[in-house]
Amino acid sequence: MFARIFSGGLTGIDAYCIEVECDCGPGIGQISLVGLPDASVKEAQDRVRSAIKACDFFMPYAKRWIVNLAPADTRKEGPAFDLPIAIGILASSNMLPTTHLSKFWIVGELGLDGSVRPVSGVLPLAIAAKTYGAMGIILPQDNAEEAALIDGIKVFPVSHLKQVCQLIADPESGVVLDVEPRKVFKNNQLQQRSILDFCEVKGQSNAKRALEIAAAGKHNVLMVGPPGSGKSMLAQRLPGIMPPLSFDEALELTKLYSVAGMLQNKTSLVLERPFRNPHHSASAVGLVGGGTVPRPGEISLSHMGILFLDELTEFPRSHLDTLRQPLESANVTISRAMQTLTYPASFLLVGACNPCPCGYKGDSVKYCSCTPFQADRYWGRLSGPLLDRIDLHVQVSRLQETELASTYNAETSEAIRLRVMRAVEVQQERCGKNPFVFNGQMGQRQLSKHCKIDETSRLMLAKAVNSLGLSARAYDRVLRIARTIADLSAHDSIEPLDLAEAIRYRSSVRSP
Repeated sequence: MFARIFSGGLTGIDAYCIEVECDCGPGIGQISLVGLPDASVKEAQDRVRSAIKACDFFMPYAKRWIVNLAPADTRKEGPAFDLPIAIGILASSNMLPTTHLSKFWIVGELGLDGSVRPVSGVLPLAIAAKTYGAMGIILPQDNAEEAALIDGIKVFPVSHLKQVCQLIADPESGVVLDVEPRKVFKNNQLQQRSILDFCEVKGQSNAKRALEIAAAGKHNVLMVGPPGSGKSMLAQRLPGIMPPLSFDEALELTKLYSVAGMLQNKTSLVLERPFRNPHHSASAVGLVGGGTVPRPGEISLSHMGILFLDELTEFPRSHLDTLRQPLESANVTISRAMQTLTYPASFLLVGACNPCPCGYKGDSVKYCSCTPFQADRYWGRLSGPLLDRIDLHVQVSRLQETELASTYNAETSEAIRLRVMRAVEVQQERCGKNPFVFNGQMGQRQLSKHCKIDETSRLMLAKAVNSLGLSARAYDRVLRIARTIADLSAHDSIEPLDLAEAIRYRSSVRSP
């Protein structure tokens, strides 16, 4: 007898329909898997056999099952096909009715005792099931609330193969998980508060101002200063002043982290913007993604959040240059012989480094022991094109004794965040019905429309181009920064003071 079960596979952060076809015929009790299964899928036959036995079903000895995972020209990976394969074998052996099989998508890993274990990538699978017109999706109980984030499809959580068999025989007996994801998201987000606050950082008003501009307009930042000046401390507090995630943004992030198998809590959305801080020993694949089985890298895991590269000049130059294209396009494409995958990578880059190998060039207290050749070689790890894509170049100086001993209460992250939110609202109103983009992501047409300057500002910028050697890309970035500064100051147009502050952030950080 023939049976067909619907399931899903992942390609990048999206899912597609897979038909698990099972045919039962004469044989010697063998289960054959075809359709380009990987090792974990091939091992399903042993898990499935033990799980079926644990449910007190009798598998006929004089039978042979051929299981085809269609389409046959795409590679199938992971243990999520255990459950549909088991149901297919039972249905093709006349141990389950096939009347309602076409209504469901089924995913899940099986234990040898018949228990159903959670799998990765459930959120995109639920989206695909809805798109393909499925009535419901049967999946592990631990993944149920993740799938319930999608409206318009019934979610049937199960914890054992016996439950699935009963549900297939009588769909009305199944329990449908019903939640209000937007309401739950809003309540959970209100309870989420960052424990790191800018009021804990003494001094560094210039760096705080630069990070405020970065958060308001999504501008990349490079902080340069001696060891212990507070660069890492400042970067770690940047998420606390960024605009909160919207529900749609949280859904997209959850989808990405679900595919990567990195959801810390299987029952909720990602509530905060990610902050990724990879070590400088990370490989190029670890940064941009890829591998034998392609997976998202750090730049994709920091999507809609922050990628903080501490000790930026310790990263190999070849690794850093792989960031150049994603910084422009906000996505990364990984090409392999069998497939090409595109992952989102709209991140805010924050880099931090010392001014020289010893870290004390230009310091007011300690003497720099580096030769000019050593300093040039040190900075040579950062290519000109990469530095050109970093909007804000900030000097973070050593704190003076009076600043360290001061008991002055600095401005809180919440106060800064309110200003950032007002500037973001201005940008949203400016975009109107068009898709929203931050100032730092404006295209040429938007730049020409929203970043007009008067003659005084034009002459000032022309002088800066000559004195600082700004490229055409840097010229545009100065205008974007000035637009963000004007929004923070509630200026309708870019004023000369706004432009002057923007130009100041493009000065060289190599020779403090």
